[in-house]
Amino acid sequence: MGRTIKNPKRAKRKNKGSKKGDGSSSSSSVPSMPTRIWQPGVDKLEEGEELQCDPSAYNSLHAFHIGWPCLSFDIVRDSLGSDRKDFPHTVYLVAGTQAEKAAWNSIGVFKISNISGKRRELVPTKSEDDSDVESDSDDSEDEEDGGSGTPVLQLRKVAHHGCVNRIRAMAQQPHICASWADSGHVQVWDLCSHLNALAESETEGVQGASSVFNQAPLVNFHGHKDEGYAIDWSPLVPGKLATGDCKNCIHLWEPTSGSTWNVDATPYIGHSASVEDIQWSPTEPHAFVSCSVDGTIAIWDTRLGKSPAVSFKAHEADVNVISWNRQASCMLASGSDDGTFSIHDFRLLKEGDTVVAHFKYHKYPVTSIQWSPQEASTLAVSSSDNQLTIWDLSLEKDEEEEAEFKAQTKELVNAPEDLPPQLLFVHQGQKDLKELHWHTEIPGMVVSTAADGFNILMPSNIQSTLPSNDAA
Repeated sequence: MGRTIKNPKRAKRKNKGSKKGDGSSSSSSVPSMPTRIWQPGVDKLEEGEELQCDPSAYNSLHAFHIGWPCLSFDIVRDSLGSDRKDFPHTVYLVAGTQAEKAAWNSIGVFKISNISGKRRELVPTKSEDDSDVESDSDDSEDEEDGGSGTPVLQLRKVAHHGCVNRIRAMAQQPHICASWADSGHVQVWDLCSHLNALAESETEGVQGASSVFNQAPLVNFHGHKDEGYAIDWSPLVPGKLATGDCKNCIHLWEPTSGSTWNVDATPYIGHSASVEDIQWSPTEPHAFVSCSVDGTIAIWDTRLGKSPAVSFKAHEADVNVISWNRQASCMLASGSDDGTFSIHDFRLLKEGDTVVAHFKYHKYPVTSIQWSPQEASTLAVSSSDNQLTIWDLSLEKDEEEEAEFKAQTKELVNAPEDLPPQLLFVHQGQKDLKELHWHTEIPGMVVSTAADGFNILMPSNIQSTLPSNDAA
């Protein structure tokens, strides 16, 4: 627990600053054979070849485990400042486990500090000698630009009966989080004491050594008729919550005085199958969207009753996940069970077709999708094909620029012709990817969870900054 991935060897050559990045390279066990960039979905490993991570594709890359696999987590907003660029970094997370027995589950509240890294140039000023890039670790580089050594994981566990299907922290009151359990219960928790304990100590719960705390939830709602996954806090109205279940029902939670909620017993019904995800509008306090196994997306206005204001077919297969763009509120991204994801423009609703972009890169179900909180055109996608991809929809193919880059780096970067020009980065190495989140206060940082643990990654070609109106 709390260990860092030590990358076996850096690739001798890599696509360091092109529009497309990839954190993996293909190398042979025969030392004399050259290293080359791995093209996901295109290249095949030959006998004697293996994939090795190229750490120079990242400003930072670390991994850790919390015991049982985690299906869902959330990044907790902190008071350490926005637009944080200097290493080392500290992050706070909440996560739920998928334990073998219901009674073994818990909500993990954790702090990861001393996250080291190095901010790299997109295009190197001079070529690197093979002799100085062959290394079992990039710690020496980290020391130049923000910390060294292994990140420190501090963990406190709160007992949770049943597996946690999804968990979300409230933006306005980050110590309040809501969890969806496979038992069919939705619970709201106050994790203030645990977050404070981690913030005030550098030794509390180090390496997950703390015991499991028994704590009663603030609310334990059992009005859903089945388990579910859809849950979201309103970014505009503190405490307002919506939850959707596998029986197609959505319940609205209204905060009252104190730490209590009134949950509307009469559900919102507009889907014919399981509600998979919910997103509140970033600009309209009464509006939210939902997606379903029935292939549709519904837009709701809570002032207009319990039926959708608009519903439209979004994908041919199940719609697993959606993300409402906080920087461009007319845009919604949706990911499907067939591996495709689409970009919808709500300004086109009257025309009957909202899709302005549709991508078929992933071959297996999309498990998570989220717009960057800093860049309106950038989003990240995870899939059951064990790839986490980052996309910039503002990019177009520029053959002159690519030729200039190859000349500068003296590298042969032969991407397949059908690779989308909007594909910015591909991250691999995790098995059974489930969920990802951008850090709202550390530009360019993505955290992801999979069956084999968490990754914290900062691709070297994602060097965004917070919008000026959000900066501290």
